[in-house]
Amino acid sequence: MFRSRRNLASRRPTSRSMRRRGSIQLELPAPARWGGARAGAGRKLVAARPSPPHRPRAPHVARWPVHVALRTRDGIPSLRSTRLFSSLRASLAASHKAAFRVVHFSVQSDHVHLVVEGDAPAALVRGVQGLAGRCAKAINRAAARRGRVWSSRFHSHALRTPTETRRGLVYVLLNFRKHLRASPGVDPRSSGPWFGGWRTSAPTPRDGAPVAPPRTWLATVGWRRAGGAIGFDERPTPARASPNRRAGR
Repeated sequence: MFRSRRNLASRRPTSRSMRRRGSIQLELPAPARWGGARAGAGRKLVAARPSPPHRPRAPHVARWPVHVALRTRDGIPSLRSTRLFSSLRASLAASHKAAFRVVHFSVQSDHVHLVVEGDAPAALVRGVQGLAGRCAKAINRAAARRGRVWSSRFHSHALRTPTETRRGLVYVLLNFRKHLRASPGVDPRSSGPWFGGWRTSAPTPRDGAPVAPPRTWLATVGWRRAGGAIGFDERPTPARASPNRRAGR
């Protein structure tokens, strides 16, 4: 015989009877939240100086010189030491190709600044990559070590205008005034002794120049239109795009 719905409903425990029996209702824990658009989210940076982002670089134009920077990993001896600098300068001098040239450089304790030219996008990228590999092997041989030398992929910035190019030359050739607080003069750990654009003449070394003559108009004569010859007392400032270029005009 079937029981009526009324009888079944009367047998269901009410909330009052559940409280009397000591039953409680459990709450589900809130779901964990990782990542997302909030403060502190995302992958944490390991290096104090993050690597340039791994996205396609801007297309290279052959008429633009390019400022390139390479930074060493922690634990590498100073690149300005006599032994390491000699090996590094020889490697830079051997890195010239038919379509790739190092026209200026300076070597600091843990990084290298370069002004390079490439006749095509592929020539520029392959030239810098080959230069970085050649210099890394020379540094390891001179320091009697093995392993990686550069902390990240190379930084590059195209010098598109006379103002940018002149500022880039000052930044590279007089970079030791920024890091070493050096007095006005020519950095012996740079291509400055072979640079012909100083406001005051400087003695030229007898040995051959480790850099190639520039071919782009900006690196030969164009930069002089933004202030003329460079003085030993100038201080380097980072190269920035001109206002017209930043505005997209």
